[in-house]
Amino acid sequence: MKKKHIYTLIQIIIFIGLGLGLIYWRYTEMSKENKDAMLSSLQNIQWWVLIPIFFVGFLSHYFRALRWKILLRTVDINPSTANTTFAVLIGYMANTVVPRLGEVAKCTILAKYEKTAPEKAIGTIIGERAFDLVSLVIVMLLTLVMERAIAAQLMDKYLGRFLYGNGTGWNRIMIITGILIMSVILLRYLFKRIKGSKLGQLFKNLGEGITSVWRLKERGKFLLYTVLIWLMYTLMVYIGYQALAATTGLNMTSALAIIAFGSIGMIVTPGGIGTYPLIVSAVLLLFGINEGVGQAFGWICWSVQTVLVLVLGLLSLILLPVINKHKKDGQTSTHTA
Repeated sequence: MKKKHIYTLIQIIIFIGLGLGLIYWRYTEMSKENKDAMLSSLQNIQWWVLIPIFFVGFLSHYFRALRWKILLRTVDINPSTANTTFAVLIGYMANTVVPRLGEVAKCTILAKYEKTAPEKAIGTIIGERAFDLVSLVIVMLLTLVMERAIAAQLMDKYLGRFLYGNGTGWNRIMIITGILIMSVILLRYLFKRIKGSKLGQLFKNLGEGITSVWRLKERGKFLLYTVLIWLMYTLMVYIGYQALAATTGLNMTSALAIIAFGSIGMIVTPGGIGTYPLIVSAVLLLFGINEGVGQAFGWICWSVQTVLVLVLGLLSLILLPVINKHKKDGQTSTHTA
């Protein structure tokens, strides 16, 4: 076995171990009341809700495929919508096992069936991921603005002593201003030091990836698909609320908060195992939902998303060669005629 494969295997074991460790730790720390609430919620799921969630979940991947097609056209790749969608779904399935493997997998799959170099497709991923990062930050800020009361509670909890403690207001303003100025100076200094390094190149690539979106001819469509992707993600959670009696009264903003902060959990461990339900529970706690119910809802969301990705990914692996064989046979018969 090559060193690279051994490193990847060790990485998978560590991340999955971290996720399982978090599950064990959180469950042992829960009170008996919360454990009972979690088990009771899991036993009383409204299973019919899974049908619209699966449909909306598929749409989120479909819109992502349409958005990726716009970027692919900038490097002279004009793939079919079917091949692009299947490649995206296979990529998500791969990401469930090994973080970031999906990006390479979907480019390789698409290149194979569209008869192009995978390196050209991989080049579009930087711009897409950079824009996703910016979108995530915007969604987080939007959530905090829409839920100002909860944002104020968090500020009071974590910054209250500093903001309202002893000392004059001018002292605190001077301290904040000083911190901001020092941060700007430090960032400029660090950027100059790392400019020629790999890290500096990474930041440069991210910046170029973000600005490349604004140079797109189909910028309007790209932004529309981005909004639709986040809307579908949010709808999945909002529809999911109907699965449990305790969460049926929650609003769309709380669903947006789960998507925004739950995305972090998806990055930390493979497929968000352990971390995603933990973050969902913490977010719902702010909206007055019992921790046990929050954990149950988190596991429902995680399970549905994981099963959706695995099922659609496997179907894509089966359908890709079949559809492309028919396409090839059709082209052959046309040329023959």
